[in-house]
Amino acid sequence: MSDIISQLKALKLHGMAECYAELQSQGVSGATASLDSSVWLLRHLLEAESTDRGIRSIRYQINAAKFPVHRNLLGFDFSQSKVDAQLISKLATMEFTDAAQNLVLVGGTGTGKTHLATALGIAGIQYHGKRVRFYSTVDLANMLEQEKAAGKQGKLALSLMQMDLVILDESAICHSPRPAGRCCFTCSPNSMSAPASSSRPISPSRNGAACSLMPN
Repeated sequence: MSDIISQLKALKLHGMAECYAELQSQGVSGATASLDSSVWLLRHLLEAESTDRGIRSIRYQINAAKFPVHRNLLGFDFSQSKVDAQLISKLATMEFTDAAQNLVLVGGTGTGKTHLATALGIAGIQYHGKRVRFYSTVDLANMLEQEKAAGKQGKLALSLMQMDLVILDESAICHSPRPAGRCCFTCSPNSMSAPASSSRPISPSRNGAACSLMPN
């Protein structure tokens, strides 16, 4: 019976948990028999509720992350890319976010940087419960300027500090004849940083680790 009470508390159904424990402790034969006969139903209902909440949470977090498109690692063709598939699989564990390390994907146009960045972010949400936010660097710079003009500096940075992973897509700000775009991952809270201006690429923080995955 204790596992049912634990599940109720895990779902924050504390009133139901207390009531269930109280009914058990009363020792009334009729009530005890009814509880015993309904254990299987309660377990199924609790499992269904837990699964539904998990699905709804993932859906909410993916929408909140503002990915430009939905991408996953299964949809990436590693046979047509020089990307190290084993390294990507390791990154998908999200261990680098626990260490507050930065990750930079470097490569030419069309090499799959945004696809991989999005796929890693979605994997973090689906399998590791990470809070993720995706930005184009141009959009982020504009939002910071608007925030400054409104006299609300720091509000956006504070919200990003609540994220486990911030993905910055810099491909739109390259001005060289043959751009080598970047996707930067910035992990909160210790190593979060924002671009000073749209003309300077973001680099990892001092305590971060950069990882170049694609040749130019």
